[in-house]
Amino acid sequence: MISMREDLIKASRLHFKAHIEKHRINIENMMENSVGVGEHSDIMDTIEKELAIMAEYSDKLEMLNIYFRLDYESSKEVLNG
Repeated sequence: MISMREDLIKASRLHFKAHIEKHRINIENMMENSVGVGEHSDIMDTIEKELAIMAEYSDKLEMLNIYFRLDYESSKEVLNG
């Protein structure tokens, strides 16, 4: 039986990964598609903003994976002493 905790962890992982992929695709589109570039006057600034959003979701995913592991996943030492 899958617990509510497991459902929430899995859903959160999918959510964070989906947002990372969404913003990665935005950057790829700006780099490869001249139409996408035309919508942004400062492409470097826009890419930096997209990367910042990706980093935020990546950090959340990392924290979830470190501190909220599923019961069947191997346990690792959380903090290095």
